[in-house]
Amino acid sequence: MKKQAILFWTFIALAAVGILTSLWSKGVSQFVIPLIVFGVVFLLYKYPPRRFARKTSSPKIKPSARTMAKVNAQSGARKSSSSSKKRKDYPFQVIQGQKGKSDEDVPKYH
Repeated sequence: MKKQAILFWTFIALAAVGILTSLWSKGVSQFVIPLIVFGVVFLLYKYPPRRFARKTSSPKIKPSARTMAKVNAQSGARKSSSSSKKRKDYPFQVIQGQKGKSDEDVPKYH
């Protein structure tokens, strides 16, 4: 971690020296336009106009009474059935094939 911090601050110091050298030799007027453009882009990113702003929340839709009755009935049925049974009943079952299995047919590596 210390090595990364040393590299980071070295790059920051070199960037600061480069900016100061450029200001000294070319003047401040060359940096005004890029700073204004950067500031406008940053402000638009931070506070976008309303027509471009993303909606953070979806509209709230109130479910009907019929739907809520179904949801409540299902949740009540789950609670009572889950406490009485430890295993779920699935509609699948294993069907044994016609071919007999032997240990010789099983590959050694799989």
